[in-house]
Amino acid sequence: MTETDTGTNTGKVHEPLTDLFNGFTLDVEDPFPLYAQLRATNPVAWNATQGFWVASRHAECMAVSTSPDTFCSAKGILTFEIGADYATPPTMMHTDPPDHTRYRTLVQPAFGRKVVRTLEESVRGAAKVLVDKLPLNTPVEIVAPLAVPLPVQVIAQLLGLPESEWDKVWDWSEASIPGTEIFNDPERKERLSAEMMAELMRLVSTSRTEPRDDVISMLSSVEIDGDRLTDDEIAMFLNQILVAGNETTRNTISGGLVALAENPDQWARLVADRSLIPSAVEEILRWTTAVIYFMRTATVDTVLGGKQISAGDPIVMVYASANRDEAEFGPTADQFDVGRSPNHQIAFGFGAHFCLGAALARLEVAAVLEHLLDRGVTRLELLSPAGMSASNVIAGVNRADVILHTN
Repeated sequence: MTETDTGTNTGKVHEPLTDLFNGFTLDVEDPFPLYAQLRATNPVAWNATQGFWVASRHAECMAVSTSPDTFCSAKGILTFEIGADYATPPTMMHTDPPDHTRYRTLVQPAFGRKVVRTLEESVRGAAKVLVDKLPLNTPVEIVAPLAVPLPVQVIAQLLGLPESEWDKVWDWSEASIPGTEIFNDPERKERLSAEMMAELMRLVSTSRTEPRDDVISMLSSVEIDGDRLTDDEIAMFLNQILVAGNETTRNTISGGLVALAENPDQWARLVADRSLIPSAVEEILRWTTAVIYFMRTATVDTVLGGKQISAGDPIVMVYASANRDEAEFGPTADQFDVGRSPNHQIAFGFGAHFCLGAALARLEVAAVLEHLLDRGVTRLELLSPAGMSASNVIAGVNRADVILHTN
C-alpha cells in the first residue's frame, strides 16, 4: 500500500518508489521517470526503511528551503548524517539562523558583485585558453581538458592557492564527495582530507602576516561590529568553497555541454542569437541540477504537501525532481529549452542557504559557451553515451566524447 492521500495524514506509510533513495544510491540509469511518478502520485512520500520524507515537487522544496525555523540544517544535510551529533558544524551549510546569519554576514563580502566583477577577466581568459586548446572537427573528450580544470583554476585563484597546488584541488574535492572513487577509499580519503586542511590552515596563518588580494585574506581580516571569524571557522568555510565551487560547476559545465550535444537545435539557437546565453545558462543549471538533493529536519510538528510531519523527521528535498516539475515549468518541463522564461530553477538552493558562489558559477558556464561560439562551433556531436558521475549526491558527466563541428 502506498500513501497517496492529498489531505492531512498522520500515518507514515512506506512508499515503494522511495526505495530509489535507500542510502541515496540512485541505482537506476534514468531516475527522472520515477521522479515524475512521485510528483504525480505521492509528492511528499515516506521511506520507512531509513526514516525520511522525500519531497519531489518544486513547491514543497521551496517551502522547506524558505522555513529554516521549521526545517533545520543543523541535524545533517545528507541522508547518511541522520542521527549525527556534531560538536561543531562541519560546514556553514549545517548551521541555522542566527549562527548562519552571522556566518553569512561575515563571508558575504568575499563573494559580492565587486569581487565577481574583478574575476571576470581572469575567468573568461582561463575559459578561452582551455577552449582554444580543444581540437575542432575531430573526436575529443571534453570533460578532462575543459570542465575539470576551469573551476579548479578559478577556485584555486580565488583562494590564493599557489599554482603548484592546483592539480591537488581535484583530489581534495573528490575526497569530500560521497560516492566518488576517492571517497570510497577510506585511507586515501583521510590522507587527502588532512592534506587539504593543513594547506588551508597554512594559508590562513600566512594571510595574518602577509595579506593578499584573495578570499582567504578577506575572511581573515573581515570584522563586523567587533565580530571576526576564528581560524577554525575560516578553514571550515574554505573547505566548503573548495568542494562546492569545484564539483558543482564542473558537473554543470559537462552536463550542459552534453545537453547541447543531445539537442543540436538548441545550440543552433545560440549560434543564431548570442543574447540567449544568459537564459541558456539558467536552463543548463535547471537541466543538470548538479546537487541532486539536500536534507533538512523538522524542528516542530508541521504539515508539508498535505502530510503530517513530526518534529525530528528528516525531509529530503530532491532538487533534481523539483527542477523538472510540470507544475512549475509547464508542459515543456521535460524539454531542454535555452530560451526558457521564466525559469525559477533551484539548482543553487533557495532561501537562507542560497549558494554564495552562484554568480561565479554562472560566469564560468557563460564563458565556456561564449568561447565555443567564438571558435565558430556550429554543432556539438555526442559520439557515445556520456559517462555519469558515480556520486549519489552530485549529478554530472565525467566523460563525454564529442566532435566540435565548425561546418
